[in-house]
Amino acid sequence: MPLVIAESGKPQIVKKIGGNDEVKRHLENLGFTVGSTVCVVNSLAGNVIVKVKESRIAINEDLARRIMV
Repeated sequence: MPLVIAESGKPQIVKKIGGNDEVKRHLENLGFTVGSTVCVVNSLAGNVIVKVKESRIAINEDLARRIMV
């Protein structure tokens, strides 16, 4: 399922990252790699705040839909 509809507060494992090479590289630089654990902290109007490693990152709905957990 896409990260945008994942349950808040529950750790998820990234299964796949979609998009073109530039988008994939950008998300990998933010810490979203296949096999990594992420946790949705909050979701508001499609925008998502995600805990990745020890950081909290805000991403828009379009990017969150490209991350499959």
